[in-house]
Order: sequence, then C-alpha cells, then structure tokens
Amino acid sequence: MSTTIVESSIATNGTNLNVAIAGSGPALLLMHGFPHTWRLWDRVIPVLAETHTVIAPDLRGLGASDRETRGFDARTLAADMLGLLDALGHVRADVAAIDAGAQPAFMLALEHPERVTRLVLMEALIGPLPGASAFLADGAPWWFGFHAVPGLAESIIAGHEGEYLDFFYTTGTHEHQGIPPVVRDSFVAAYQGRESLRCGFEYYRSTRTSGQQILTATSSRRLTVPTVTIGANTVGEATFGQLQPLTDHLEGRIIPNCGHIIPLDQPEELTAHLTGIFA
Repeated sequence: MSTTIVESSIATNGTNLNVAIAGSGPALLLMHGFPHTWRLWDRVIPVLAETHTVIAPDLRGLGASDRETRGFDARTLAADMLGLLDALGHVRADVAAIDAGAQPAFMLALEHPERVTRLVLMEALIGPLPGASAFLADGAPWWFGFHAVPGLAESIIAGHEGEYLDFFYTTGTHEHQGIPPVVRDSFVAAYQGRESLRCGFEYYRSTRTSGQQILTATSSRRLTVPTVTIGANTVGEATFGQLQPLTDHLEGRIIPNCGHIIPLDQPEELTAHLTGIFA
C-alpha cells in the first residue's frame, strides 16, 4: 500500500512553510539540509509513517516555503519548528535532522526539552563547539566560505544550478553514484533562480550568529533530551565528539559505506536505525 503524503502551507513564526505530512501517531519531525527539500526523506517516510505522524517541512526560505530575507539563524529556525508543532497540535515530537537542519534541531532540544522526546542528529557540525578537530584538520569545506559571501554565489551560479548542485548530490553519495534522478530533479527545480539560491546560502551567512547562539546557550545548560548521532563517510564521529561533553544521554552510531546524504544513500539502514530509536 502506498503512503499518502499531503503537502500544505502552514504559517509559523512570521513565515509560511511548505510541510509534507504522512501517517498517524506520535509526531516525528524531520529537518533536511542544503541543498535539499523535504523530499530528502522520500525513501524513509513510508516506513516511519506506519507508527508516527511524520512532519517534513521545507525549511525557512527553501523548497516551496516562502522566500525570506531574515531569520536563518539556529534559534529562529528552531522557533519555526515550535510554531509548526503548535499549529499542528503536537505538544511533543521526536526530531531527526541532518546537515543544515541539525543546528536548529539541537537548539530546539536544548532550549525546549519539554517539546522534544528524542533527538537524532546526522552528518553535521554543531556550531563551533569543540570536538570536531579531526574533521576540520584541513579547514572547513571550500563552499562554506564561498556561500557565506553576501550576493556572490547566487550571482555566479544562477543559470547553472543543475551543474553546481550536482557536485553535492554526487560527492554526497558513496562511490559518487548520485541520488535518484526524480529527487535530484525536484531539488534542482527548488533552487532555480537567484532568490532561491540566496535563501539556501543564507544558512551559511548566518553561521556566525548561530554559532554564538550555540556557545551562549551551552555555557549555561546541558542537552537533557536522549540523543543519537548518526555519522557517515563525511562528518563521521565529529557530531558525537562535539556533543559528548554536554549531553546527558548520548549514543553515537556510524553507517559504513555511506555518503553524506544518508537518507538517499542508505535509506534502508537509516530507516532501521530510526524505527529502533523512535520505537
């Protein structure tokens, strides 16, 4: 039986997010990264929706959500998710996030632990927290700086979105086999044009603000929500290393032979992990 996924626009925290919802049961919030949309989760939603109400938004400014000029810092993005849960009538939710979705998911659980039952963070650095020195031994990835310069990347890439984004979809998979064509095409369509690209790059341009928010918040509180980090061939154990000193209940896992885009590269193994964690 196919899974029914319904998309709708939901107002939250001063913006409108496109949200895909499937299944019934306890809420499970899925937060994608860059350059993705909610369709990053295409291959894991059907199984998760058997036991949960799966909520997969296009994050602020991305996909079919409203384009915005501000609010791309971790705390504001976390507030977007709080408003989304409120709008849908969910007091608590399990949360799984990857890449650019991980920092706001972390802030959501750190500052609002009463709203998050369990947390899974995948393939992401959590701001400038110590513990990721091995990953950063050769410096941050080159595109971090390129995307962070206001106005630059979108002026160069506009008109060549597919060629540019394919770099991430290819290198983000094991042995560079790429992602399913139908999902790839939907991603590229979602990032067409300067405004769509700009919104994606605003996540990088907010890195300093998000990092300071994380440092300030973790200076006075610990992460009390039970948390699992899942790494692959790119970020690996770095997320676990960052969270270990400040998390009360933490488990680290690695999916071998898997690229950065875990939900599309190893969906069956990821699904097995998530169904166990969120049982």
